[in-house]
Amino acid sequence: MKRKSPRRLPASPMVKHFSRLSLGLSILVLGSACSLVMERDGGPRPGSVKTAQVPDAVPKFEPRSKYGNPESYVVNGKRYFVMNDGSGYVEKGIASWYGEQFHGRRTSSGETYDMYAMTAAHKTLPLPTFVQVKNLKNAKQVILRVNDRGPFHGNRIIDLSYTAAAKLDILAAGTGLVEVRALAPGGDVARPVTTPIPDSSGTGAGAGSFYIQVGAFSSRANAEALRSRLSAPGAFLVSISEALIDGRILYRVRIGPVDDIEIADSIVANLMTLGINEHSIVTD
Repeated sequence: MKRKSPRRLPASPMVKHFSRLSLGLSILVLGSACSLVMERDGGPRPGSVKTAQVPDAVPKFEPRSKYGNPESYVVNGKRYFVMNDGSGYVEKGIASWYGEQFHGRRTSSGETYDMYAMTAAHKTLPLPTFVQVKNLKNAKQVILRVNDRGPFHGNRIIDLSYTAAAKLDILAAGTGLVEVRALAPGGDVARPVTTPIPDSSGTGAGAGSFYIQVGAFSSRANAEALRSRLSAPGAFLVSISEALIDGRILYRVRIGPVDDIEIADSIVANLMTLGINEHSIVTD
């Protein structure tokens, strides 16, 4: 499999004035945000391509690609394990997109990348897999065919084609909060497996906001230990919530809510300095 170098993805504009919450997020854990310098990928001149007229991909049965489906592979020293089957996959997180820098180049499946097609890259779903991607901020959604590997930025879950990003309205920002669901050939979507317990505090993530979940424990004591590890500075940003998953209660340690992806990137970078390399995005 021909592996590409990690994509350098466009960053969203930094807000000029931070609220108390945003300021606290930017200094969480180590007290200083990591600077993220990224090259901006590109597309055609605005209006030169009628992306709205490009139809969604149509889920259908396809054999697994001869390329891009090893049991595992390594990029930047991290090993990724390819799923045997994408059935039941559903995840919320941050999407990015890639355009002219990769247009015409070979994808991990052996196909040629077409920035105008309704395709995407994913780190572990089998190639190909059809997915439904929904922008959680504006409810726009598309159906895509995953035929490539990436993105290898630690805080992204899917890389969209230029056209897909345009239809979801995340081109300008470069990133967006999305939900990705695997589709069966007949078009059936995956079902979520998490049933959140109502938040008695009345505080939750608003539209476009999310939490960074850094742990889920069957023991509340273990959750409290992790929260204590993250509590200085910015203790008011770290919380523990309960969720009923597969019939048992888990205590989830979360940071947020966050409404700016650059701030989320800074938080994740700081968490990694503490040896906390696994996290997920949740909105409930």
